[in-house]
Amino acid sequence: MAQITAALVKELREKTGGGMMDCKKALTENDGDVEAAVDWLRKKGLAAAAKKAGRTAAEGLVGVVTDGTRGAMIELNSETDFVARNDRFQNMVSTFAAIGLEKNGDLDAVNAAPFPGGDRTVAEELTNAIATIGENMSLRRADAISVSAGAVCSYVHHAAAPGMGKIGILVGLESSGDAEKVAEFGRQVAMHVAAANPQSIEVADLDQDLVERERSVLREQALASGKPAEIVDKMIEGRLRKYYQEVVLLEQAFVINPDQTVKKALAEAAQDAGGPIKITAIRRFALGEGIEKEETDFAAEVAAATGN
Repeated sequence: MAQITAALVKELREKTGGGMMDCKKALTENDGDVEAAVDWLRKKGLAAAAKKAGRTAAEGLVGVVTDGTRGAMIELNSETDFVARNDRFQNMVSTFAAIGLEKNGDLDAVNAAPFPGGDRTVAEELTNAIATIGENMSLRRADAISVSAGAVCSYVHHAAAPGMGKIGILVGLESSGDAEKVAEFGRQVAMHVAAANPQSIEVADLDQDLVERERSVLREQALASGKPAEIVDKMIEGRLRKYYQEVVLLEQAFVINPDQTVKKALAEAAQDAGGPIKITAIRRFALGEGIEKEETDFAAEVAAATGN
């Protein structure tokens, strides 16, 4: 029996538009043979959108939902922004986000969950929508955060409807202070994260591979200056501090008040709330990030369609 890996399931989903669980079952039934699994899905009527599934889906919406100390976020992609404005598509976004909260951001669990109001799973509902709407769509990712006390706050940029837009943010704040004031500050931090896109909360959390790569570049630049070694080391550390100010949340200039850092704003917010506040998690989904979009020549497409 062949091992059914996540990569195989992903490949089959991309080929057929089938649901996660359907693709896994198809591969299991066909000993990991992708092409045989494609035929199996087609025979079962689960690959009605097979031709559409190969098309790039990089538009769509990010859906965000919060409930006190919990929050979740999903990204549902479509081929065109036009479909993302469709009521059915937006209903799926809000429903998938709510299920994401229930399933703690587990994408497989979301896909396997019942879709409300029918006998389909989320994955099956999406496959049906692909077939009826006529565009490839993909529930690309999901995530969730929670805190034991305090608030999980959200922000949606370029909102198409409440709780959904082009950029979604979740911020977790652990605090025993005044809940309303903690939440108010949390919303400001969420707006900041949307604008500044920090790579970590604190310097210590920053990916060390990123730090070493930056250090290597800075060293080469400093050595090229011809300065003595001890001066070079100081130059590197100074430039690293500037790098941290660009990519680390607490070191960044606060977008609400650029004259202070987020760290300073956090200290003031904690004093105002009457208790310490710790930012424990940040999540940022930008629609279509990382998806390689096909470059098309619209004039050539029109000419081809008209036979000219």
